[in-house]
Amino acid sequence: MKDIVVSGIRSTGNLHLGNYFGAVANFIKMQHQHPCFFFVADYHSLTTHPNPVDLLANERQVIIEYLACGLDPEICTLYLQSDIPQTAELYLFLNMLAYLGELERVTTFKDKARKHPDNINAGLLTYPTLMAADVLIHKGAKVPVGKDQEQHLEMMRTFGNRFNRLYNVDYFPEPQAFNFGTELVKVPGLDGSGKMGKSEGEGNALFLCDDDKTIRKKIMRAVTDSGPTQLNQPKPDAIKNIFALMNLVSAKDTVNYFDEQYNNMTIRYGDLKKQLAEDMVLFINPLAQKISDLKQNDDYVTKVIAMGKEKAAASANKTITEVRKIIGFK
Repeated sequence: MKDIVVSGIRSTGNLHLGNYFGAVANFIKMQHQHPCFFFVADYHSLTTHPNPVDLLANERQVIIEYLACGLDPEICTLYLQSDIPQTAELYLFLNMLAYLGELERVTTFKDKARKHPDNINAGLLTYPTLMAADVLIHKGAKVPVGKDQEQHLEMMRTFGNRFNRLYNVDYFPEPQAFNFGTELVKVPGLDGSGKMGKSEGEGNALFLCDDDKTIRKKIMRAVTDSGPTQLNQPKPDAIKNIFALMNLVSAKDTVNYFDEQYNNMTIRYGDLKKQLAEDMVLFINPLAQKISDLKQNDDYVTKVIAMGKEKAAASANKTITEVRKIIGFK
């Protein structure tokens, strides 16, 4: 049997190009190679106390955007975390095996506690335990994660192994990092430095729901410099970023043409950005149209969510029934 893949999806914010190339494109491939469970992590979002109206709207928007990108609910299991209460029960059991000291040492907890000293809630402290429950509830063996999540992945293994030792069973697998055998693509932002992300400002990211006018406007405002002053001059970070984006969506001949112009000092950044803008419109426009169409098809989205709930519940019920028996509950 192929390893089960489990991955959480943030329940806030629209998908941008960084999300697509950094994770979603891999999810599309994974669903055809492994049994996959992709869930919208709405329980996790409660650590920031979202408005109930926003929570509901964000959940549906995330489902819509992943469907538009190519996740197939007939092949993978796409569901809302809060639709599976068995996860919360396993979270409780794993919390009995998690110790204060190890939770307090988690890097992301320390960072968030420093940045938000007025909101150091218990859910934030036990975030790794809930993440472990999300994966172990389906006995997941592979988890698509970036470098910043490796500590959480190690804790999943710790809690699963601790359960196995305590109850003298070989029940939970050891989840391993999985990126589909490729290096994760790092998509740069439009501000000249760092990666693309909403936290750096709306103008730094290209969202999959952006219209053509917005895409062109954002790219034409992308940071550049005064141009090369010598032949074959190394590109500064801001210009590397423009070429990195072009490599994602433009034809190889187009990239080579502008690269040659840069090297011989004849490049015009306005032409470079106009070409990138048009290529980006051609890439994003079909996705934006699918998102728009799905937003008008409320019945279908509701059906997808119900289908995901049914499939995820069948897996979760089996696990939690077996876990309760192992622990000693009748």
